[in-house]
Amino acid sequence: MRQPETQSPRPSPAAAKAVLKDDDKIERSLRPIKKQDFKYEQARHLLWRAGFGGNEAQIRYLADLGPEKSVDLVVNYKSADAPWPKEETFDNDIMRPPTSDEREMYRRAQRAQDEETLAKVRLERQRREQQDRQQIAEVQKWWLKRMIETPNPLEEKMTLFWHGLLATNYRTIENSYHMFLQNQLFRKHATGSYADLMYALIRDPAMIAYLDNNDSRKNHPNENLAREIMELFSLGIGNYTEKDIKEGARALTGYTFEDDQFTFQRNNHDNGQKVILGQAGSFDGDGFVRIILAQPACSRYIARRLYHFLVADVPTDERGGDKDMPPAQRAVLRQMASMLASGNYELKPVLRKLLLSEHFYEPQFMNDQIKSPVQLVVGACRSLNTPVRDLTILNDALDLMGQRILFPPSVKGWEGGRAWINTSTFYVRQNILAYLIAARRPQGYASGDDSQKFDAMALLEPYGPESAVGKGEPQAVVEALLRVALGWSPSQGVETLRTYLAARNNEVTNDSVSGMLLLITAMPEYQLC
Repeated sequence: MRQPETQSPRPSPAAAKAVLKDDDKIERSLRPIKKQDFKYEQARHLLWRAGFGGNEAQIRYLADLGPEKSVDLVVNYKSADAPWPKEETFDNDIMRPPTSDEREMYRRAQRAQDEETLAKVRLERQRREQQDRQQIAEVQKWWLKRMIETPNPLEEKMTLFWHGLLATNYRTIENSYHMFLQNQLFRKHATGSYADLMYALIRDPAMIAYLDNNDSRKNHPNENLAREIMELFSLGIGNYTEKDIKEGARALTGYTFEDDQFTFQRNNHDNGQKVILGQAGSFDGDGFVRIILAQPACSRYIARRLYHFLVADVPTDERGGDKDMPPAQRAVLRQMASMLASGNYELKPVLRKLLLSEHFYEPQFMNDQIKSPVQLVVGACRSLNTPVRDLTILNDALDLMGQRILFPPSVKGWEGGRAWINTSTFYVRQNILAYLIAARRPQGYASGDDSQKFDAMALLEPYGPESAVGKGEPQAVVEALLRVALGWSPSQGVETLRTYLAARNNEVTNDSVSGMLLLITAMPEYQLC
């Protein structure tokens, strides 16, 4: 296996912000990157954007594989041995609806004004609600640990993408098992067909409850689900009318659920003639989705959302306009949209094409995305090989940093980008990284078992004992740590770490390497990927 240089030849992100010379790049927009151009920096970029980062050994492995095999390894993850989450992992009975006998008992107690029985029913309901709140915390920790440990990072990254795009909040539906089922649904369709996902989504108990479609009947259609499908899930504002929403809501009447299963209540469905986006017919929910998928705006919208998530910050709907977008980006988005529309919205071919493209690895896109809280925490564990430590503390930190998984702030999901960073969240970011690296438990938590020591020296092992890094040469060690943690070696960062190491007699030990990582993770550059 080749030995990469410890000094990154790449210029700083600020210097790489030169405007694209678009005239000579439109032609090649999604042309594959050449093998000789796919090096350490490109492999690292792939691992961060198509997952949650990688450690030194993983980056080197992909760099040696080359672009095509690396992207295939990332995208074709189903060939890997990864356990599918079993339904019995969590209790589906906590928030079950009352049985017919229980309902009859409650009605009798109401008629008889039996306060003792009514109080017992209320107490049991409160007990179940408390138990369900405890279970949703377990679901959060289960998913967080899965993101950290999965051999298939793109699967979890895309599950997170769908959770943010097709957002549902536990606080509204108050059913942890339904949130778990939805998480499984997003994982099942993570890189599959967006079309199949949309047909499944209108049957998803969590989404039906979140947007009140369980109360939608032919005499009183509820417009929430139809509106959000058009506005946020598929077309974007400006590509439908209020009339389309009303007609779409009629198509979705009778789509509800019983316990954990979708149910179509034919008696509550409006089977009359409807006109949706110019199409006339007695459409049901599937017909509504089918009409949406046929709209050119739909493939354009999903292409934009994918590009925004994986590549660069572009307007997520067409209201932002393309006037200020470089022609090369417009060309890429057009090709992505065309592939989606002509390929039953299958994501895997589009993802493979994008992740293999020269465009994806343009210098101005590298180290230019602010890490989400999930990306920060999961990425630190995966790229620095820190212990996972207390999942409750990690989950609480995600909340304080603004990304409480399974609790997005609204149906719009998380704003992301610069909204992730402010004075208070930056403080939490530094504290949680210090906890992962040095086991510095945040204030307010009782002492726990954080005895697992971080093996910081393992980060340097891939260089081998005969290399400058293996021999402990200060400059080489400093640049190696900056390279894996930041992707490049900013001069100020080099100076800071050299000063730190010199104060410790230039001894490269587990403690000194951990200390340098604490300094690196406190740098503004570490907030980017």
